[in-house]
Amino acid sequence: MGVLPWVWYYGFRRHTAYPVGSLAEALTNTAFGFMRAYVLIALWHERPSLGGYDVTDAVTYCFVTQALIGPIQIFGGMDLAQRIRTGDVAIDLHRPVGLQGWWLADDLGRTTGSLVLRGGPPLLAGALAFPFHWPGPAGLAAFAVAMLLAALVSFGMRYLVALGMFWLHDDRGLNAITLVMSLFFSGMILPLVVFPGRLGEVARALPWAAQLQVPADVFLGQYSGTDLLGALTFQAAWAVALLAAGHLLTRAARRKLVIHGG
Repeated sequence: MGVLPWVWYYGFRRHTAYPVGSLAEALTNTAFGFMRAYVLIALWHERPSLGGYDVTDAVTYCFVTQALIGPIQIFGGMDLAQRIRTGDVAIDLHRPVGLQGWWLADDLGRTTGSLVLRGGPPLLAGALAFPFHWPGPAGLAAFAVAMLLAALVSFGMRYLVALGMFWLHDDRGLNAITLVMSLFFSGMILPLVVFPGRLGEVARALPWAAQLQVPADVFLGQYSGTDLLGALTFQAAWAVALLAAGHLLTRAARRKLVIHGG
């Protein structure tokens, strides 16, 4: 077995070490899910079929996105930023695999652990309390692929923000900007299908849409046939672009560290 599967495994173990804490976070996500659900129910009662959803779709969307908050890490950054600040990243650069590959494997372990511990309660609570839209086996398989691609897009964006520490030495500004953009353009506040006109077109073309909106729509069965392939291709294209940008920025960061005597 190579190094990266072990990195994934230890990332999974590390992020499932405190299940009670994860359960508390899941319950918080569930509570906010109920608040969001009632807001969306009121909105859809006033505007039935808004954005092509019915009220069941809107409620299901709400709890699916609440379940994905932890796995996709909408509100968080990466420990890598702190290691760059302290200089410990110099150790990371001497590991037997590349910096980006190491942190990607670790983050996928975190994603898996968060999905196991935090993904279920919001979905279960939503399904018990409201009419719910469950996909069939084929839909669940497509959703699993969409979730993996969403995790890659999320990692790619957070990795770029973390690498900014090599030049800015403080990631708070970048994290604040990224958080606002993520909340608005991922579909966390409202489904992007309700955004009007050109704003909606732009929002659905940005990488944040690949994190929540597309996986939720796959779960809802909004895509079929070539549309589903197009949605997954959209996610994959952003994942490749962000990972490629991260690779290039890693090379630039390594040169900067060496030049400054790191």
